[in-house]
Amino acid sequence: MTQQPGYHQYSYPQHGQQPPAIGPDDRTLAALAHASSLIAMALSAGWLSFVGPLVMWLIYKDRSPFVRQAAAGSFNFNLGLWIMSIVGWILILTVIGLPVGLILLAVSFLAQIIGHVIGTLRAAKGRTIDYPFQLRVLR
Repeated sequence: MTQQPGYHQYSYPQHGQQPPAIGPDDRTLAALAHASSLIAMALSAGWLSFVGPLVMWLIYKDRSPFVRQAAAGSFNFNLGLWIMSIVGWILILTVIGLPVGLILLAVSFLAQIIGHVIGTLRAAKGRTIDYPFQLRVLR
C-alpha cells in the first residue's frame, strides 16, 4: 500500500476497533505544551506565551502526532490572543480607545488562562482541544 502525499500514515480504526492508545509520555508532553504557555505568560507578563508551544512543536512535530497537534493548537491560540493584546495596547496608548483596549486585554488574559488550563487537563487525559480564536499557522 502506498501512502498518498499529504495524508498521515495513520488510518481510522475499523468498525469495532478502538483507536490507538496515547501513551503516558505523549499525554505528559502534550499537557506540557499547553501548560508552557501559562508558565511563559507568568514569567513574561504575557508577551512570550507562544514560545513554549513553538519549541514543543519544533521538537516533537515528527515524533508524536498527539504532541504535535497539542503544541500547534496551543501556539495558534496564543498567536491570535497575542495579536488581540497588541491591538489592546495600541488602543490604550491612543487614550481615546482606552476602554476598548482594557476590555481586549482582559478578554485576552482570561481566555489564555481558561483555555490553557482546559487544554492541559484534556491533554493529560489523552483528549484533544480545538481552541477558539486560532490563527492556524502551525498544523
